[in-house]
Amino acid sequence: MENDAATLYCPNENCQAANPLTHKFCQRCSTPLPKNYLWAVVDAPSVGSPGEILADRYLVLDKFLLLDTKPGLLALTPELDNLQPLKAYLRLIPYRLHVPQVYGVIFVADGPSHQEILLLEKPPLLIDETIQQVHLGSELTTAWRDATSMRQLNWLWQIAHLWQPLASEGVASSLLDSYVLRVEGSLVRLLDLRFDAVTSPELPQLGEFWQQLIGDAKPAITEFVDRVSLSLIQGEINSTDQLIGVLDQGLAQLGRSQTPSIQIITKTDTGPSRQRNEDACSPPGGTLVSKPPQPTALAIVCDGIGGHEGGNVASNLAIETIQQQVQQLTKVPYDHIDPSLLLNDLDKAVAMANDKISQRNDVENRQGRQRMGTTLVMALPVAHEMYITHVGDSRAYWITRHGCYQVTLDDDVASREVRLGYAIYREAVQQSAAGSLVQALGMGPSTSLHPTSGRFMLDEDCVFLLTSDGLSDFDRVEEYWETEILPILVAEANIVNVADRLIEIANTKNGHDNVTVALVHYQVQYWEPEITIKAFIPESHSSKTVDLASRATDATVLGSSNQKTQVIPEKEPVKAKTSELPLQWIVPLILVLVAGSIGLFVKYLTMGSTSSPDVSNPSVTSNPTIENTPTPRSLANLSPRSVIITNKEISSVNNQLLPGGTYLEVLEKKLNPQPEPENFLVLMRVCTDKSTQSSANTNKPAVTTSVPPSPKSLPAKVLLDSSKLNNLSFSVLPPDAPNPCKTVTQAPATQSPAPVISPTESNTR
Repeated sequence: MENDAATLYCPNENCQAANPLTHKFCQRCSTPLPKNYLWAVVDAPSVGSPGEILADRYLVLDKFLLLDTKPGLLALTPELDNLQPLKAYLRLIPYRLHVPQVYGVIFVADGPSHQEILLLEKPPLLIDETIQQVHLGSELTTAWRDATSMRQLNWLWQIAHLWQPLASEGVASSLLDSYVLRVEGSLVRLLDLRFDAVTSPELPQLGEFWQQLIGDAKPAITEFVDRVSLSLIQGEINSTDQLIGVLDQGLAQLGRSQTPSIQIITKTDTGPSRQRNEDACSPPGGTLVSKPPQPTALAIVCDGIGGHEGGNVASNLAIETIQQQVQQLTKVPYDHIDPSLLLNDLDKAVAMANDKISQRNDVENRQGRQRMGTTLVMALPVAHEMYITHVGDSRAYWITRHGCYQVTLDDDVASREVRLGYAIYREAVQQSAAGSLVQALGMGPSTSLHPTSGRFMLDEDCVFLLTSDGLSDFDRVEEYWETEILPILVAEANIVNVADRLIEIANTKNGHDNVTVALVHYQVQYWEPEITIKAFIPESHSSKTVDLASRATDATVLGSSNQKTQVIPEKEPVKAKTSELPLQWIVPLILVLVAGSIGLFVKYLTMGSTSSPDVSNPSVTSNPTIENTPTPRSLANLSPRSVIITNKEISSVNNQLLPGGTYLEVLEKKLNPQPEPENFLVLMRVCTDKSTQSSANTNKPAVTTSVPPSPKSLPAKVLLDSSKLNNLSFSVLPPDAPNPCKTVTQAPATQSPAPVISPTESNTR
């Protein structure tokens, strides 16, 4: 219960008037009054008595729950050098949708010494505005019994994504503590972090924790959760990638009981202080798109960099390129889309846009501040998921009935300092050049670009807001989401009118830049399925197998920085080059080949048999080490780590063409969601084909390698339908044959800080 006698001070430094806690705007200057609720981490029964004021500003609401009554003032910050555990919070800032961030500290006198109380911002809360009451969000184990099967599995999916990043910081125990593990609507959120003991928990312990949930699981997923938890305990599932894949399959089955409808509106404006609009958006500004009837819903916002030198050219070129790529991706039925491949394809689409802008800069000989570029944020709804990709400081916000959540992390200096554990965010943004970008599209080759792509599971109505910094600067979204955007979800506002209102707020409250917004309204109808979904546990592949499309830190529902690891083969295949043969050998070699071809042709005519070798495919006959038996064969019969070579051009599930001679390694088999029996989808790693050479850097010699191909070459992974390929489509590589799929991971070199694009270079910061 909030203290009605307490006051909330206006954050406007020119006002600072005291207001009742019930007010949302300052009664003197109409500035929005933020309510910063905080969680106190202290080794004591409580931080104080309800109604007590700590450090002349923090109102105690409950044992460890506080309200900052002076939100316009910076909080005291701890000395990070002396508080090593704090760095876990900072380094996990890419996961702040789930992990609380540091707000500041309170120093409380305790005799001759003082006690330091850590304050964490935005704890999971349930706020009832009608009676002015605030409560902690429910424990997951308590809320579990009342959740739908879709939401129950969604919560487990989020925990699975959090396991590896939290384990890397020594705080995986937080996901096994029912008191810390809370929920806020569909989101899993932590009260604070619990540091691991000497022995860190492992996946079997996660399975044991999940077993406690089986009794209250919805009937549709009871068997599924039981199977998954037992597989974790028994080691049948031994990696988070494997676990996430299994949960993805379960969510895909449940997703058939969910029918979404989507509306998208965009608006863009030059603003009161600019001469030209360098922003761009898709759909074009003022266009309302609905799915259905439209087959695809894609929203993009770009903020051009380069002023009169071409920021508008860069932003429009980025949108044009990405639109073309995404149109191809969305032609594939959802049941045949592999999420990891789609994330990879979105990153590649961004890389293509980047390279087009960069090449345009190079052709026009633009250097330094003359180079044009753009930020990017885009949202692609696919069935029960939302895919978000971003580069730069254009943002995506996720608005539900429970709150407003910034789900992208700016690629700027301030965020980099926090991610490295050097500063608290509220302090970092006060430093000079804090808003300078460390990456944007068009500033260099895509090999040095790290777009952030993430997935969101949607099981309730929500709105995604994409915006350039013309609106997001000075926390305008946080100030106005509740009064301006939330009404969309309760049918009290029209999405078109809300977009107009957001442009007005940006121009009147900020006004320093162009402004562009895109609103994506996602509505869902869900019914509990009558069937019981099954858990298919694929055979685990060896830890030596390298997942070329994996991200160093997984994006989960927030996104993260992608560190690319170079992969090199154990032994480089020997490739003969015709130009290196002595001249005297060339003519005899040609004669031998001609004679051999004539001999095969004569033999074919005399035999008149259908069992003659396929002379149209030299890869079948020229390599005696490759098994080529007429026995019917299916990809579904191959075990993980088996390697095949394609005998002809084949097509993946999402219509990616693989030429003959491509080496593929089996990663895992998945049950095809389609009803055909004995039909599997097989996830394959693309190693190399006989003509693949690295050409990303012309200063380096070309070598045959199994590094992730460039956007213009083959994909890193493909999904094949076993029913569409017969034994003539591929051959199995024997274990003793030269194998380009055998790879080792090279430790990444220490990365120097990314170059900084200063505010003067961007002309928009």
